[in-house]
Amino acid sequence: MPSPTTAPRPISATIAAVIRDNRVLLVRRANPPDAGRWGFPGGKIEHGETLFEAATRELAEETGISAEPLRVFTAVDAFDRDATGSLRRHFILIAVLFQWTAGEPVAGDDALEARWFDLDALNDTGLTLSLDVAEVAHEAAALMKEVLA
Repeated sequence: MPSPTTAPRPISATIAAVIRDNRVLLVRRANPPDAGRWGFPGGKIEHGETLFEAATRELAEETGISAEPLRVFTAVDAFDRDATGSLRRHFILIAVLFQWTAGEPVAGDDALEARWFDLDALNDTGLTLSLDVAEVAHEAAALMKEVLA
């Protein structure tokens, strides 16, 4: 067993939850974890970056969207496992709520596609979502209603 100082540690990352007109912005991931699945734009926090800076940078890189970060509202785990089920990497995804300001989604960086989804469509069983995406999106939408009230 590795010693506590050499054991792998979870990787901190942000996800950007952008809600606009009862729709949520999602990207289809190109890389693990969850390659091919739809999830929030996001990625690793770089040394010295704040949560808002990291989430804003990742949002712009993956979608070209401009938005204002409002608040951190939840965190979820994402596990990257190999074909045998062994854990390769553990991510802690910190969700930041954004208010859209400009732009239409264009996939960039490590996103295969980027587009708006109607919140009701997230319950469609044919849509391949990353774990917790529907729940986090609905939580973000409820918070956005409070912010805009």
